[in-house]
Amino acid sequence: MTLDTKDIAILRELQQNAKSSVKEIAEKVHLSTTPVHERIKRMEQNGVIKQYATLVNHNKVNKGLMVICYVSLRQHDKTEGAKFINSILSFDEVIECYSISGEFDFMLKVVAESMETYYDFHVNKLSQADNIGHVQSVFVMGVVKETHLLV
Repeated sequence: MTLDTKDIAILRELQQNAKSSVKEIAEKVHLSTTPVHERIKRMEQNGVIKQYATLVNHNKVNKGLMVICYVSLRQHDKTEGAKFINSILSFDEVIECYSISGEFDFMLKVVAESMETYYDFHVNKLSQADNIGHVQSVFVMGVVKETHLLV
């Protein structure tokens, strides 16, 4: 799907505030409401817009400790990789997981209430997952930039 400048403008408005009404967006992008509504529906149907979400402040919901975990697997075949992925998908503490290249196979973004709850997660969940070879934990000291704006 090719996006034109109006589509991009609509996406920018939605990324800034997904609760904006079609009327508010139409006014900002200089279109009437019907074409804006049609464009949004088309972008939803084509997977450009994946979902609408609420961004939550980690500290306000008692998940102030953020950890980046680099994980290498013992075996790299498809079956063993799938087992690891299935384990990760069941862990509420893991809010993002990326398959990466280099020394490690995966990068996880983990949130926890405290060092104690992270330790419990690390020892009793992550380390027990199938096919874990090595885990390196990096504790986030502060967030310099965090955005979900793509266009």
